[in-house]
Amino acid sequence: MALNLPGTCQELLELQHGVIARWQMAQAGWSVRIVDPQLHSGRWQPLYRGVYATFTGRPSRIAFLWAAVLRAGPGAALSFDTAAELDRLTDKPSRSIHVTVGPVRQIRLSGREYQGSAPKIIVHRSVHLDQARHPARTPPRTRIEETTLDLIQASPSIDQALAWLASACGRRLTTPELLLDSMAARPRLRWRAELVRTLTDVGEGIHSVLEWHYVRGVERSHGLPRAKRQAVSRVGGRTRYLDNHYREFGVAVELDGQAAHPADARWRDIQRDNASAEAGIVTLRYGWADVTEEPCRVATEVARVLRHHGWTGRPHPCRPGCVAPSA
Repeated sequence: MALNLPGTCQELLELQHGVIARWQMAQAGWSVRIVDPQLHSGRWQPLYRGVYATFTGRPSRIAFLWAAVLRAGPGAALSFDTAAELDRLTDKPSRSIHVTVGPVRQIRLSGREYQGSAPKIIVHRSVHLDQARHPARTPPRTRIEETTLDLIQASPSIDQALAWLASACGRRLTTPELLLDSMAARPRLRWRAELVRTLTDVGEGIHSVLEWHYVRGVERSHGLPRAKRQAVSRVGGRTRYLDNHYREFGVAVELDGQAAHPADARWRDIQRDNASAEAGIVTLRYGWADVTEEPCRVATEVARVLRHHGWTGRPHPCRPGCVAPSA
């Protein structure tokens, strides 16, 4: 780019991966009159209205994220699925780019802005954006706690909502305590009671919705002893983590929530089960359908194995007709 740019402009372009908006130029001491010649010569390219890439070639994903948040104007922040993508709360980039602005910001996005490869921008509004925006991370985005709660509120089911909680804490992106603080600041929150109870379980080691269903629907509902979650097992110099370990009785319950079970994952499960057997641990393994559709049968099987290994208690029925007491 054959331009003699002020140092502040160079720093801004480096920070923003070569992307800049018209409204930033005056703030940086840069005349907007240079924009049209650069566009006509092909040295720059428009990404959204009033937002430009100061380079040729296909823009990167991060360049488009910068362009979207700059298109929304000063103070905007990436949010929802897009903020989750940036902070590794999800591994799948969203097709659209989610941006949150203040309640009075007026944004008109035309269909022509999405021609080419520019992703669609979805705009959200929040009266609490100043508190929700992360103070330092770039591109500007919402805090991980706010992102998690936004996604929970947009979830179609309680299972999906709880999955966001488990993922945020299981990936060590935040803590149950910080999430509870953010929840307290929201007067309106769907499933508040369920979320608070789940965060208590998450603090004790639950890392997935399937594990939550096992604890609530199998273990507690039927009066089984309390297992150690994500228990450390060391065999042959290798460290493994057991989903549910009834240490006193030498029994482990492993849970697999994958709809499909590839051969390499199945082989890892076999190796883990064999290592547990070497350590004197009997392993029971269940999937999503077992735990969510037949919790009483699962409780019956677990109870029988536990009693065989020294548990003197008995399971109790979770409802009329429950088969668990037959153990």
